[in-house]
Amino acid sequence: MKAKNILTALFSTGCLLMSGISMAASFPAKDMTIIVPKSPGGGTDITTRGLIEYAKHYTDKNIIAVNKPGAGGVTGMAQAAAARPDGYTMVMTTVELDILPHLNRSPIDYKAFKFIVAPISEPAGLIVPKDSPFNSVNDFVAYAKSHPGKLRVGNSGVGSIWHLASVAIKQNYGIDYIDVPYSGGSAPAVAALVGKHLDAITVGPGNASSQIASGELKLLGIMSDKRSPLFPDVPTFKELGHEFVVRAWAALAVPSKVSESRFKTLSGIFTKAVNDPGFVKFMNNQGIEVNKMTVKQVNQMVREDNDYYKKLVKKIKL
Repeated sequence: MKAKNILTALFSTGCLLMSGISMAASFPAKDMTIIVPKSPGGGTDITTRGLIEYAKHYTDKNIIAVNKPGAGGVTGMAQAAAARPDGYTMVMTTVELDILPHLNRSPIDYKAFKFIVAPISEPAGLIVPKDSPFNSVNDFVAYAKSHPGKLRVGNSGVGSIWHLASVAIKQNYGIDYIDVPYSGGSAPAVAALVGKHLDAITVGPGNASSQIASGELKLLGIMSDKRSPLFPDVPTFKELGHEFVVRAWAALAVPSKVSESRFKTLSGIFTKAVNDPGFVKFMNNQGIEVNKMTVKQVNQMVREDNDYYKKLVKKIKL
């Protein structure tokens, strides 16, 4: 009887082990959720939903986008950070994750997550009206130096990534002008520039791609380490002798305690989706170049930007 009991116990244990292995191997075994910490219809939301459509080609499970806007993205990102670390809850984090903690506006930072892919990594651009006397970054800088405090430059709100782009220009060139923040985001800043209420704006070129394409606005330079294939004739600030990069990114992430095996599975699914020609075309149609960084590069980008913005926010006059 004892031998029989031992065999029964071993059999039961083996079944449990096999069941566990099977469950691990079958991930994902149910629908997944991506929290979007921004409002419906915005760039982060559109990108997330577009990515989901192509990710579905590489998994047989549903992926559902859920909008959780609030506090500049903190509400949704904090909820995701506190989610069960089983890989079924993801979040499309945004660059504010690297900015707001240094402004004492967020209880979490990048260390709360592991980052999978970053479909967006859009550099800031310096944009002026079509009839502006400035035809280059150097023209703009030269005027600002000889007329300190006269130019009016719009952005998407105090402490936003596009405001930091303006701060970076001032810091790197040693110039001064009036920042005009628009709490409603990039759209009202672009509209104000088209209406000639501003001398320039610092926003992502994708936010004004139609106006740039039509000739209503001129893109003088981008804050990237290389030229954009969408705007091949536009120089980078790096080319002009100032090596600084300011970029608005959206990076898909999971809580930091998600197992490596599940993280690897998700990385495989979404890396394929980001590189899918259909997704690339979808993004290009919005004037945005798809970022194809590897998982390692994405995590490095997030860490580096955290360090950079920590220093840069000290220059902001709140």
